[in-house]
Amino acid sequence: MTEAVVAAVDMGASAGRVMTGQLSKSRIQLREVSRFPNEPVAVGGTLYWDILGLYNSVLSGLRAAAASFPLASVGIDSWGVDYGLLDATGALISNPVHYRDARTQGVTIPVSPADLYAVTGIQHMAFNTIYQLAAAAGTPAMASARTLLLIPDLFAYWLTGSVGAELTNASTTSLLDASSQTWAAGIMRQAGISPALFPPIRRPGDVIGPITADVATAVPLVAVGSHDTASAVAAVPASGPYFAYISCGTWSLVGMELAAPVLTDESRLANFTNEVGLDGTIRYLRNVTGLWLLQECLRHWGASAPPLGSLLAEAAGAEPLRFVIDADDPVFMPPGDMPSRITDWLNARGAAAPTTHGEIVRCIMDSLALAHRRAVLTAQSLSGQHADVVHIVGGGSRNRLLCQLTADAIGLPVVAGPAEATALGNVLVQARALGAAPDTHEGMRQLVRSNCAGAGLQRFKPAGTDRLWSAAARQAGLDLQVPNWSASPGHYAV
Repeated sequence: MTEAVVAAVDMGASAGRVMTGQLSKSRIQLREVSRFPNEPVAVGGTLYWDILGLYNSVLSGLRAAAASFPLASVGIDSWGVDYGLLDATGALISNPVHYRDARTQGVTIPVSPADLYAVTGIQHMAFNTIYQLAAAAGTPAMASARTLLLIPDLFAYWLTGSVGAELTNASTTSLLDASSQTWAAGIMRQAGISPALFPPIRRPGDVIGPITADVATAVPLVAVGSHDTASAVAAVPASGPYFAYISCGTWSLVGMELAAPVLTDESRLANFTNEVGLDGTIRYLRNVTGLWLLQECLRHWGASAPPLGSLLAEAAGAEPLRFVIDADDPVFMPPGDMPSRITDWLNARGAAAPTTHGEIVRCIMDSLALAHRRAVLTAQSLSGQHADVVHIVGGGSRNRLLCQLTADAIGLPVVAGPAEATALGNVLVQARALGAAPDTHEGMRQLVRSNCAGAGLQRFKPAGTDRLWSAAARQAGLDLQVPNWSASPGHYAV
């Protein structure tokens, strides 16, 4: 097949959309068909995903896409770690619980952190699937469960009737062996989790089966990098191996693409994760709180705040590095009054706090740049692989202030874009499976570069000195604790 039109279902933590991609080996054209909100629902003190509402929105979007284009396939990506449980009849037992729900706070498992990391290579985060399952142990839902499906696999099951687990999303669970890229049955048993819950592994590019739901006749569902970050990284327009990436949205996923996992104790203590990417690569990264901080401020301010463009302009004119916080402090994780939390965090440390909307936004931008700095420099030190450039993809690539500050903080040039990297990675994997896209990862990235040339990619040169950023990092408690590292580009000493 020399050309194909495919549909990408891309579900993020706050919104989802259905997009079509018209692809050949020299061209990509994306179109948004539908967009829908993804709002959690609190019931009885538990925060759930409205999974049936999401599925209905996906069906509506796919029907609209199939009515307008001769679809050759469909692919699904979403956030990681969350899951649905099926009973013996294949019915969903209950709505999936949201990863921001409080049920995993203080939950422990009978596996030491060192042993868990040595096998799975996944950073410790309280909402990882292994801790969610520990929190659910002994509940009626777990007693009835026969199959566990991560969110994109649950949708794939409803669309095709086929049960499986796509590899890139499975790797977010802390239940996958990072070296063999198979389920870690030994870890499951130690944690009191039945390996029988977990279906066979699929890989990006595998054909799951024909869609049997009322969408379009005989359209195949193709497994893509179903963890949205895997799809986004697949579309990073890098021209060689020596790059770092930031997939920037609600979260900033900051790291490097490696050939093998880094399972050292130093890597564990730095809270880096080894998730699987396209073609078995490793997404060696750290989850950094991203634009969630700004999103929650905007939600709290409501109509009282100026438009976002005006806020960012005001922030750009504010005094740099005057107010900095540790964006990864757990206090900023839950929804709520984010401006007050920022003020309280600074006041508790005897520091002055911002008083205007613009100062708060500048505080967030500077703090995110500092968090990006720590993650990129530490990733290079721990992996032994240097980066010559940082690629920022996703919605955050449109934030010129954040992109420039990130370049300044890290001391490396930043290439921003494409904003639609997740959808691009999704459709490229589908098209490759159909023979309508280059068959190598480098060829796919070259296709992204050529199609995003010009306005699609923005370049930012670093300015300022590392001394200022180092001082701000110390102020926020973000000192680098990595030996033999120079912040100058290309200088790594083993």
